[in-house]
Amino acid sequence: MMDLILEGWVSGLIELTKLGWMLGAGQPWQPGEPLRLLFAGYNGTRNTGSDVRVEEMLRQVRRVLGTANLALSVMTQNFAFTRGYFGDATQVHLPDIFPPFLYREVRKHHGVVACEGSMFKSKFANALTTMMIGSLGIAAAQNKLSIGYGAEAGEMDPLLAKMVRRYCGQSLVVARNEESRALLSELGVPTELGTDTAWTFEPHGPEYGRQALRAAGWDERTPVLIVCPINPFWWPVKASLAKYAARALTGAYKESHYRTVYFHASGPSVDAAYNRYLTAMGNAVHSFRKKHSVFVVLVAMERLDARACRQIAARLGGAPVFASDDYDMYQLVSVLRCGQAIVSSRYHGIVTSMPALVPSAGVTMDERIRNLMHERGHAHLLLAVDDPDLEGKLLGVMEKLQQEREEVARGIGRTVVKNLKAMARMGVYLEQCVQRCYPEFPARGGMHSWEDYLPPLSPNLRRLVEPYEGATEAQRHEEENGKREKVEELKS
Repeated sequence: MMDLILEGWVSGLIELTKLGWMLGAGQPWQPGEPLRLLFAGYNGTRNTGSDVRVEEMLRQVRRVLGTANLALSVMTQNFAFTRGYFGDATQVHLPDIFPPFLYREVRKHHGVVACEGSMFKSKFANALTTMMIGSLGIAAAQNKLSIGYGAEAGEMDPLLAKMVRRYCGQSLVVARNEESRALLSELGVPTELGTDTAWTFEPHGPEYGRQALRAAGWDERTPVLIVCPINPFWWPVKASLAKYAARALTGAYKESHYRTVYFHASGPSVDAAYNRYLTAMGNAVHSFRKKHSVFVVLVAMERLDARACRQIAARLGGAPVFASDDYDMYQLVSVLRCGQAIVSSRYHGIVTSMPALVPSAGVTMDERIRNLMHERGHAHLLLAVDDPDLEGKLLGVMEKLQQEREEVARGIGRTVVKNLKAMARMGVYLEQCVQRCYPEFPARGGMHSWEDYLPPLSPNLRRLVEPYEGATEAQRHEEENGKREKVEELKS
């Protein structure tokens, strides 16, 4: 019922915004003033993937549109958890009951960039998708820039799908894959094909990760096996006033309480499925460790994952846990990239390790890791969280990671470069979208290479790009002489 209230509330505010705009309310962007953009996302929960995505979006937007032309703001649910992130962007507090905030805040800006990867799906929380729709819809209702960036769409409840159809038809959604584009196109939402935005992220150097591992007991010689578990079965989170009241009055629902009026899925079937997953993961890693000398590390990419990490660590008789509660994104990804192999149920546990060519396997709860592993050509390194033979199959997958290290690394390298170019195309779409919405916004002049549409690349990424470019000798000679690839090639 509370989800329905939020959905109706947001829909009403979008309709009110439309009426106000027709009556002359709101101020459009004027030439000479900074373009005020609001980045709407799931930040401030120490979800490493969400924070990395937004960090790189901001760097890309500054590169493409020009820092001097912009005034950027980012939503956060907790200022302490995003301290030191997002450069000079202003951080604004996103409350748990968000509709009035959206109505006030979006109208202060000239456009919205919706940031959440799982933007349009009911798998995690209808409230989150409602917030994304509200952010885009209120901006579009005022004929302002309204763009979903690096988004994914999946199964949605019927009312949410109707909201997307009604309120996002004037937005542009740059989707991470063709499956998401197809679903959104059926709902009448304009789309382009892009990717995730975490590919350009550069953490602290490997010396930080090695030092952190040494402090946790690593001998600097034993290969490091990193495991990123989650609780795949307590989604979706739903808003419930009844549970909130029971929690306040009797202490009920303590284990499933997420925050304020929001609660995880719970019950005997959820607990049983979760225990099977933990047992399978723990037993497979234990068996692998008996056959191979490895230093096992558990990494919680989000604060919520720390419990799963500690439970598996206990099943292994003790193993270090690195949690995003204690390590920021620059530190945690540095640790990931010191692994010799990674087994992850977190999408960004895999993505952020790939620029270091760390061989990885996925144990997935939804389509995100599945799509990525198929893109890499590594479907044989993919398992499902509810596979009845997860333990045996995972042990086999870890053996394959050991045996096929070089081949897997080559596939990872090709995929990273492919996605860097897809992310560059996203920069072109962003530039075009701004020009359509605000024709007088100052545009960059001259010819630009595809790399000019990315955040500045680290030396690590530059070293990675060169061997996988696939350019002919003539093309390489042309680049060495300073000739630039035309932007039109990115648009094709």
